[in-house]
Amino acid sequence: MELLHSGKVRDVYADGDDLILVASDRLSIYDVVLPTPIPDKGKLLTQLSLWWFEQLADVVPNHVISATDVPPEFAGRAIRCRRLEMVPVECIARGYLTGLGLKEYEKTGAISGLAMPAGLMEASKLPIPIFTPTTKAPPGQHDEFMTFDEVVAVVGADTADELRDITVRVYHRGAELAAERGIIVADTKIEIGWAPDGTLILADEVLTSDSSRFWPADSYQPGRPQFSFDKQYVRDWAVTTGWNKQAPAPEVPAEIVDATRARYVEVYERITGRAW
Repeated sequence: MELLHSGKVRDVYADGDDLILVASDRLSIYDVVLPTPIPDKGKLLTQLSLWWFEQLADVVPNHVISATDVPPEFAGRAIRCRRLEMVPVECIARGYLTGLGLKEYEKTGAISGLAMPAGLMEASKLPIPIFTPTTKAPPGQHDEFMTFDEVVAVVGADTADELRDITVRVYHRGAELAAERGIIVADTKIEIGWAPDGTLILADEVLTSDSSRFWPADSYQPGRPQFSFDKQYVRDWAVTTGWNKQAPAPEVPAEIVDATRARYVEVYERITGRAW
């Protein structure tokens, strides 16, 4: 195998015509990798992604070849995948107003050029789920919101329409299944690539705690921050340290690591119905 790329939290290897996508226990916030890993994080995200790929198979094809035909040292945290040409757009669907979407709304009254109703507050449910694409910024830079017309300029009208359709349909299916398990999917980011025949394929991870915001439905209340089954907990801790969001990041205390791992485990178990 040949290491092709070592990202913030994933490593990609070439193995013949296939790729081996390996999820590490590294955690990235504000585009900076923290020095303290979260035990089992890579395995949890990989297994949750695999569950979702199965649930979404009739919505969009995916890149998975095998979850077992991987090097033994990566067992449980790696997927053998098809090679794709990745779309140069971050595909995001939002059903609730939070995170960068909230900040954009507070500044402009719109998200990705889509005007939103006046008077929305933090964690408000949006009238319908919306496609809010962003750029794929190079390392060290931040993604920026794109309008739909800007996506068209990058990939063409037909592909832009298909990206929007796939992203919203993935969100709808994910939100519906999660709701049955008492989980709100506030938003989610997916990765899409072109197969050699031009088909758009779902890739990377899907509907995990690193790519989505998960909230418990029984404590949901708009107008305030929500309890979150994702790395927002670590972001909130980091803000209290006075860290300037530039590398190097501070070490994460053991109690924050343990609480974060517990949230990843709980949402995995609640969504899949499987014990970790």
